[in-house]
Amino acid sequence: MNKLILITGISKGLGYAMTERFIQEGHTVIGCARSSDAIQKISQKFSAPNDFTSVDVANEQQVEKWAEHILHKYEPPDIVINNAAITNYPAPLWEIPSEEFSDVIDINIKGVVNIIRHFVPAMVKNKRGIIVNFSSGWGRSTSAQVAPYCASKWAIEGLTRSLAQELPTGMAAIPLNPGIIHTDMLSISFGEEAANYTPVSDWVLKAVPFILKLKPKDNGIPLTVN
Repeated sequence: MNKLILITGISKGLGYAMTERFIQEGHTVIGCARSSDAIQKISQKFSAPNDFTSVDVANEQQVEKWAEHILHKYEPPDIVINNAAITNYPAPLWEIPSEEFSDVIDINIKGVVNIIRHFVPAMVKNKRGIIVNFSSGWGRSTSAQVAPYCASKWAIEGLTRSLAQELPTGMAAIPLNPGIIHTDMLSISFGEEAANYTPVSDWVLKAVPFILKLKPKDNGIPLTVN
């Protein structure tokens, strides 16, 4: 059955890989990313009914406008995947600039909430849909020099499990740890060591079926793609 899947942060990494794979499997993807150039390229590659827009999830006005457009044009999404995130450049917490810390919090936490605030009410009205908020191994454990990122992903774990208790029967909110994948973001944290981890092209073959199999019974359960 064709599903309508909303994904944030589709310009590269996991977001782009999921977009490509879901479309290959016959699903419709509604996606956003900050880069208008990337959105233009993706729109040329994947035609209608797929729909891509340049949106900064940390900007609530942009998210609200996008949601109004999408919910007018389509049914509420079957699956919402909050994937958009950034990490900090490795440093002790006291050396991380205030602006960099704020960017991590604004995108990784507030961005997720903005999407939920403007898309989930339509899903709640239908009592149907799955919300997948990407967490991390660093949402359940910690390491030195990534305190802002850890803080943001631990927040996603708590936020999602609390949200799960607010949803009607028939829906689910799931904090999903995608695993350790070789992306640009991992390279920031791990440097050259990042190349030793799972390639995105392998990960997506497991992740897409995993996400498609999520059910209301999974509501509030912290899961990991493996």
